[in-house]
Amino acid sequence: MKKTISSISAVAALAALFVMPLEAGAKEMTGKEIAFDRKLGNCLACHIVSDGGQPGNIAPPLIAMKARFPDKAALRAQIWDATVKNPNSMMPPFGRHKALTEGQIDKVTDFIHSL
Repeated sequence: MKKTISSISAVAALAALFVMPLEAGAKEMTGKEIAFDRKLGNCLACHIVSDGGQPGNIAPPLIAMKARFPDKAALRAQIWDATVKNPNSMMPPFGRHKALTEGQIDKVTDFIHSL
């Protein structure tokens, strides 16, 4: 029993050593970083975005977004789940599938709306 508790303590200490540096060194990602990250927003897989390398071309270019979406909430809703307006949309429902957090969706919305 004493050996088991000692082993658990050792595992907890090692886990803390690996997790603490990640939390201490982690910085908040910007909306652009989230949008361009291939494991998160991955907007460049389908959209042309200024400053984006190797963009896709199966979705509309993300330009003049304030003119296209005067209401930022409508843009956020589109990012959250594009299938609400178009059930055949190929855009992943980032919010509905929890691919991005609400905060990440807010940041991406702010970035995309600024284009």
